[in-house]
Amino acid sequence: MPKLYRLEGDQIVEGDDPFVALADDVPPPALLSPASAVILSFARFQREGDGILAQGVRVGVRLEPDERVEGLAYDLPRLALVALAFPKFRDGRAYSAASLLRERYKFAGEVRAVGDVLRDQALLMLRCGFDAFEPADGATVGEWSQALHRFRNVYQAAADRRVPAFAERAPAGLGRVG
Repeated sequence: MPKLYRLEGDQIVEGDDPFVALADDVPPPALLSPASAVILSFARFQREGDGILAQGVRVGVRLEPDERVEGLAYDLPRLALVALAFPKFRDGRAYSAASLLRERYKFAGEVRAVGDVLRDQALLMLRCGFDAFEPADGATVGEWSQALHRFRNVYQAAADRRVPAFAERAPAGLGRVG
């Protein structure tokens, strides 16, 4: 079972993961309890999601980089989590997907980074809207928290709603960012 780090306030904490990933080739249990929490692939969610949600189960969907977040737009209010995959640390499409989830679709559930997730990416992931991480680099919770606070100033508005440096320095009422 992979580690799970979550953002709580302005710190990263390690926590238990109530979600179980159901592989596409594994049949779902005949009856899931309302206390269950599952992560489905996008394809499996399209096939079986309504039936699983009807059982009162908390559902998350894992999106691969070539799957468009727009395909989940209608279902987002029913989802507890969207896991965005990083097959390689160099593949940044999940950053765009997280930003779309938070800014365009106003998704309030958990946005989780999975795959080749490294602490060097932590600050940018946070700025794009991620709030949970399955780290692949073996870094500790403290090292992840440290990475989030590496730079005091940001220079543009983003999903994390931090105030950009130009707005901090502007006289009252000028340079406000919405």
